Amino acid sequence: MNTSATSSRPPVLFLSHGAPPLVDSALWVDQLTRLGADLPRPTAVLVISAHWEAAPLTIGSTDVSTPLTYDFWGFPERYYRTTYDSPGAPELAARVAAMMPDGEPIAHDPNRRLDHGAYVPLTVMYPDADIPVLQISLPTLDPERLLALGRRLAPLRDEGVLIIGSGFTTHGLPYLTDRTPDAVPPGWSAEFDDWAHGCFDRGDVESLLDFRRKAPGMPYAHPTIEHFSPLFVSLGASGDPEQPAGQPIDGFWMGLAKRSLVLN
Repeated sequence: MNTSATSSRPPVLFLSHGAPPLVDSALWVDQLTRLGADLPRPTAVLVISAHWEAAPLTIGSTDVSTPLTYDFWGFPERYYRTTYDSPGAPELAARVAAMMPDGEPIAHDPNRRLDHGAYVPLTVMYPDADIPVLQISLPTLDPERLLALGRRLAPLRDEGVLIIGSGFTTHGLPYLTDRTPDAVPPGWSAEFDDWAHGCFDRGDVESLLDFRRKAPGMPYAHPTIEHFSPLFVSLGASGDPEQPAGQPIDGFWMGLAKRSLVLN
């Protein structure tokens, strides 16, 4: 990976990645395709997904021969046949490790490659799978610590690395009574999404950090918080968490808010 500064400094993204069937949504695919086309071509992609919690910070496989992580159950067989043979990113892995504080342990998992929180959106944004991709774990769910992690990773953007936090703006799966793609969003999902929309518009990081107490629709919108947590890595990596965020994707899928962000 070229570690010199690049004039094509990518923004940071927070993507509501959905389940594997979200790729069957023509609207979402169109929105995400257009978003990818508007970005400068990255030198590499670094993904922090809601689907990998591991402490200490763990760096995934850089070997393209490592199979994808099919971390979902009960779907049609065709979703388990998806491939995404993007190049590995060993140099990026070394850079990430070097950015962590002295004395802080770093782990490596050579058997874990991209999970669906990473590869599902990438199959839409970069379908040729010709950009190196690395996934690292969520080492904590504490918003302040994740914000600090994002700040440490921010210099990678000057090297052309696209940093993606992949989660979901609402993720109350246990409370969905209608799981069809065009389901009317439950009140808790719509209320949380409206609140988040306002916070993103205002750059209200203080409220976002305290979302478990301040957001309407809780705890139904996030009975577990891992799907909102990657947002804080993205905010930290933006360099200015209080900036108004671009929100190129909104609306609902299966009643869940798929609002996604672009942070410059």
